[in-house]
Amino acid sequence: MKILLDTCVWGGAVRILTDAGHDVIWTGSWERDPGDDEILAFGVQEGRVLITLDNDYGDLIFLRGMTHCGLIRLVGFRARQQGEVCLMLLDRYHADLTAQAIVTAEPGRVRIRRRP
Repeated sequence: MKILLDTCVWGGAVRILTDAGHDVIWTGSWERDPGDDEILAFGVQEGRVLITLDNDYGDLIFLRGMTHCGLIRLVGFRARQQGEVCLMLLDRYHADLTAQAIVTAEPGRVRIRRRP
């Protein structure tokens, strides 16, 4: 799966996801942070699921009507847990993410908001 990891996601998750066969771009390796609007637009242009800790993307999607190619938001996971949690979510919710769902995961709970 094509993944776009936001800067706030632990950089070590890149290797975990790449080793599992995913095509990963981490915005933390970019020369500058272009901002959430441009990151979301880049994800759409590239056909990538965005993985973030940031809840501002929900505002961009729901309040401003921006499109996306699937979104995972991690809440409350330690940095070194993030890669393995992402692998589990990508595997379990692959079809939902492909259909542009928003998956919010926190320890012990996963919520899915499917596109109408």
